[in-house]
Amino acid sequence: MAGMRTALGKALGYLHNEWEKLLVYLQDGRLEIDNNKTENALRPFCVGRKNWLFSDSVAGVKASANLYSLIETSKANGLEPYAYLRKIFTDLPKAQTLEDLEALLPGAILPDQVPMVLPVPLPKIKNEAVN
Repeated sequence: MAGMRTALGKALGYLHNEWEKLLVYLQDGRLEIDNNKTENALRPFCVGRKNWLFSDSVAGVKASANLYSLIETSKANGLEPYAYLRKIFTDLPKAQTLEDLEALLPGAILPDQVPMVLPVPLPKIKNEAVN
């Protein structure tokens, strides 16, 4: 077997240590092998991190983080962010219960509730000839 100091040895050690997680991934078809979607959603904020140096308070930073989270989650749910924000800022003052608030979360909004919906890209399927 490869020595633990070689690249192959380190890779095999990593595989051994992560084996149980790999089995969970293989058993649940909903899980993705990578987190590229999340990384791509965060990239604009990482690129503009110098802009965040001008936040004056912790409360301001938290408010910005909450707003960015809502925007990116609306995009992930196929909603046009501006239309989604208009809806929740219009409906939020009317919310009386926890259920009312949960109904405003991006995953709970139906396409007919927000006028503009971004097209959700369908997964690419290889078109292979069947022999």
